[in-house]
Amino acid sequence: MVSGVTERSAPGELLPRAGVDYPSTLPELQRWFPDDDACTAYLTRLRWPDGFVCPACGSRDSWRTGTGLWLCASCRRKTSVTAGTVFHRSRLPLTSWFSAMWLVCAQKNGISALALQRIMGFGSYQTAWTWLHKLRRAMVRPDRDRLDGLVEVDETIVGAREHGVSGRQTFAKAVVIIGVELREDTHKLGRCRLAWLPSVSKETLCGFVAANVTKGATVRTDGWNLYKPLGKAGYTHEAINVSASGDPAHVALPGVHRVAALLKRWLAGTLHSGVSHSHLDYYLDEFTFRFTRRDARARGLLFYRLVQQAVHTDPCPYKDMTAANLDRYIWG
Repeated sequence: MVSGVTERSAPGELLPRAGVDYPSTLPELQRWFPDDDACTAYLTRLRWPDGFVCPACGSRDSWRTGTGLWLCASCRRKTSVTAGTVFHRSRLPLTSWFSAMWLVCAQKNGISALALQRIMGFGSYQTAWTWLHKLRRAMVRPDRDRLDGLVEVDETIVGAREHGVSGRQTFAKAVVIIGVELREDTHKLGRCRLAWLPSVSKETLCGFVAANVTKGATVRTDGWNLYKPLGKAGYTHEAINVSASGDPAHVALPGVHRVAALLKRWLAGTLHSGVSHSHLDYYLDEFTFRFTRRDARARGLLFYRLVQQAVHTDPCPYKDMTAANLDRYIWG
């Protein structure tokens, strides 16, 4: 059906190949994965490319049982390929998961939970919503590289229009902080990072930078004094006084404003702006996943990356999905 997965481990490494490491089209997806056994074999290659590793003791000495589980010869633990992953204890077949992931990746702007429910024939909206949120948790690797080089950082506000407020003031909207790499040699944008800030302070603004930008990088912000600690924290801080420069904000800080405009268009077009604050971080993760891979011509490559990260993402039951991490970025 498919050969072993191409590994990426060094500069000049080979990218996964269409038709070899991942399907290129929907008919090819259906041919590759006609049943759960084919899906299981694919997940196995992605989760353990160098052979099974016991998640409990790390031993590589094991064998397959008659039920398809791996039995560790060292600690005697039985493990399935879906245990401890996004697919953990799912009652629906893996073929349905693969179809849903293809739908998520095949559309450039993604898919809403309502559309996924209709296409997949789920009995409830909750199932589609839960699946999408599980997949969003797999879209951003926790060990991903931090932004580097020249990085613009600024905040934007998303949500319905408010009256009686000005500037950064908001009562009902969500404040989203954005960091994006600027490639001065090509005038193109590099990678981006986004996060919802439940509170705006020196601790949260600078904490976001510390968590997402490499020390030694140049961080360009507006002249807000809450960003001042960055200069003493290992960053080259360029503060632009937007009002004194005479340039509008989108000219002084073009990168973050372009990302903010794309984010708002995506939220309105795909999700119809129906995003609660408590889940906003995961929608931002999906936007980041898509933005980082915006130049990918093969939609199957996005499918490959999503499956690859899904087998290395911890499970998150529905009951745990409403717990908001309000202290995600703290300075110091």
